[in-house]
Amino acid sequence: MEDEGGERSSIVIGLIENRAKEVGVAAFDLRSASLHLSQYIETSSSYQNTKTLLHFYDPMVIIVTPNKLAPDGMVGVSELVDRFYATVKKVVMGRGCFDDTKGAVLIKNLAAKEPSALGLDTYYKQYYLCLAATAATIKCFNRIMHRTEAEKGVIVTNHSLLVTFNGSFDHMNIDATSVQNLEIIEPLHSTLWGTSNKKRSLFHMLKTTKTIGGTRLLRANLLQPLKDIETINARLDCLDELMSNEQLFFGLSQVLRKFPKETDRVLCHFCFKPKKVTNGVLGIDYARRSQMLISSIILLKTALDALPLLSKALKDAKSFLLENVYKSICENEKYASIRKRIGEVIDEDVLHARVPFVARTQQCFAVKAGIDGLLDIARRSFCDTSEAIHNLATKYREDFKLPNLKLPFNSRQGFYFSIPQKDIQGKLPSKFIQVLKHGNNIHCSTLELASLNVRNKSAAAECYIRTEVCLEALLDAIREDVSVLTLLAEVLCLLDMIVNSFAHTISTKPVDRYTRPEFTDNGPMAIDAGRHPILESIHNDFIPNNIFLSEASNMVIVMGPNMSGKSTYLQQVCLTVILAQIGCYVPARFSTFRVVDRIFTRMGTVDNLESNSSTFMTEMRETAFVIQNVSRRSLIVMDELGRSTSSSDGFAIAWSCCEYLLSLKAYTIFATHMENLSELATIYPNVKILHFHVDIRNNRLDFKFELKDGPRYVPHYGLLLAEVAGLPSSVIETARSITSRITEKEVKRMEVNYLQYHPIQMAYRVAQRLICLKYSSQDEDSIRQALQDLKEQYIDGRL
Repeated sequence: MEDEGGERSSIVIGLIENRAKEVGVAAFDLRSASLHLSQYIETSSSYQNTKTLLHFYDPMVIIVTPNKLAPDGMVGVSELVDRFYATVKKVVMGRGCFDDTKGAVLIKNLAAKEPSALGLDTYYKQYYLCLAATAATIKCFNRIMHRTEAEKGVIVTNHSLLVTFNGSFDHMNIDATSVQNLEIIEPLHSTLWGTSNKKRSLFHMLKTTKTIGGTRLLRANLLQPLKDIETINARLDCLDELMSNEQLFFGLSQVLRKFPKETDRVLCHFCFKPKKVTNGVLGIDYARRSQMLISSIILLKTALDALPLLSKALKDAKSFLLENVYKSICENEKYASIRKRIGEVIDEDVLHARVPFVARTQQCFAVKAGIDGLLDIARRSFCDTSEAIHNLATKYREDFKLPNLKLPFNSRQGFYFSIPQKDIQGKLPSKFIQVLKHGNNIHCSTLELASLNVRNKSAAAECYIRTEVCLEALLDAIREDVSVLTLLAEVLCLLDMIVNSFAHTISTKPVDRYTRPEFTDNGPMAIDAGRHPILESIHNDFIPNNIFLSEASNMVIVMGPNMSGKSTYLQQVCLTVILAQIGCYVPARFSTFRVVDRIFTRMGTVDNLESNSSTFMTEMRETAFVIQNVSRRSLIVMDELGRSTSSSDGFAIAWSCCEYLLSLKAYTIFATHMENLSELATIYPNVKILHFHVDIRNNRLDFKFELKDGPRYVPHYGLLLAEVAGLPSSVIETARSITSRITEKEVKRMEVNYLQYHPIQMAYRVAQRLICLKYSSQDEDSIRQALQDLKEQYIDGRL
């Protein structure tokens, strides 16, 4: 459960399914004492939804049933864990442990909020799977907490758990394959690049948060962006204020540094109630547990001491989010009451420290003197042994002429000696034992030091246990108000993400590099001249990000030769949408969005050894997943579909997929090098063709990251490349003759299509322009003039 670095997972997940393809999930976060429930219908035979959630939670333990009840064709959650999460500890529990009735009772007793507030009380029968998963997860948690004798009897305090119920997916869903394709968390092929690789993911670019909880919240938001426009706009309003009020931005940045990095982790020690400590209870396990509780109290005191500074910084804030933080946190009298109770027991001068021995001393002297006589005696012993250890070091410096002998300390071995190698003439005296070379120093100990270390550690352990006895009443009082501490931790994580990540990232770039995205319920998605968030963090290269998608024009086909930047273009559009829906500014001069419910990507061409699939089979499986799960509010990006099979079959599949996606009204960006696909635009008016421009100078191909309208990027690009590569001129001429005949037939067919579908296309183009004007922020006179121009262009046939 202890997580010193903050990176290791602290989540236990229970999974169960039924024959109706429903999956119940209960994710218990031991760090923040929160329980997240989900139940949904698994729409993919490869369990993409479940893999997405597992990727999101990144669990340390996964609990499953012993037998798989998956329908035919489905792998079953147990086999899924074995196949894709082999490095995660798998716990198999009998189906009797997955008891939905027990799960419902547990939630009713443990949840900080009433079940009615979660939407669960009237739907217990409907959501029985996630309740069953809850029962197994809590049971497994009890096993984890009882690994040592000292932890036996640890229970979750009633009404202390933060329980959230998502039903299905209340956030944007990004499947695990798309997370990898878009380089949201890790760059592609990061292990191949090596440690000197400067290429960074979107997460690493934004990871300037100062707290562990803020970093985890950022990761969670990137994997599951928001769908609620009000929440998104509240964050954007907050960013507006931070960007326009420099004093508020820097003031909050400074104040947030006063709060401990581990504030969110502190809460779990108040939510989990241990067995009552008695005078006869001793032992290293109990001492360790007591030490963690004392450390949590000191951390809580440090956080509450910083609240007046937060109140001062937020006093004049105007945005809804910051104003709400001020009212719910800074004006809440319960925090002052908890701080007062802590002050009655904890010494005012005690501070949270990271240096191990200083932290140990602070913990031993946390409780005020005179409260407990046995504690005062243990402290005296601790001080005496500490002084004896320092006196011993002084004696050795003099006796063995080692003036630079130092006395470091670490939590595992206690005190030890560190002597520079240059000070040692010949061999160390035989008195010194456990000699190890460490850089330019020698680390060692002696029997006297080892004996004093044991006595010092024992005295410290007794201090911890006696301190916990003194803190029992205080801990019980704090547990009564644990919900307000949970709120404080959530608020600090959110402020850390918005201030130290979003606002910091924007403030370090020129003013015109980022802009606030606008959201419309059913309007277009338009992005003008943005920059790739990942590329700009590495160097100055960028691709102009011009795109317009609407109900009237829901597909953009991006054409261009290989290596022209199509894949990066697709990637940056998705990353821009994700940035917008987590409530951050986007790298563009102008942008409007409709809220996206799912992002689907089909990018890359590699064999899949795990499923024994060829490149083409992998393409088809990914495409099938997209088509089976897409909705009209999804964003689909497809890169080079059909190039892994024959040219005729590949073209036919790409064409038919485009036609199918066009009928769904989902926003689709389709990148291809197949010129024939441009014919779609002559038949379907809701298709727009863009191409990447390539200059030809002195028989050389000059690639430019520049998008232009129209289907033709370079006439006969393949022939030009073949000629540059050195193929014989006779071969090139024969190829030109063949391709000219094919092109002639294509042109005639496109002319026929143009005559047949031109009136429909004109009507669509008028509709597009009208949609643009509807959402335009121009004044009335400008809009009237634009309407007049549109009318004249339509009459003249110039649209």
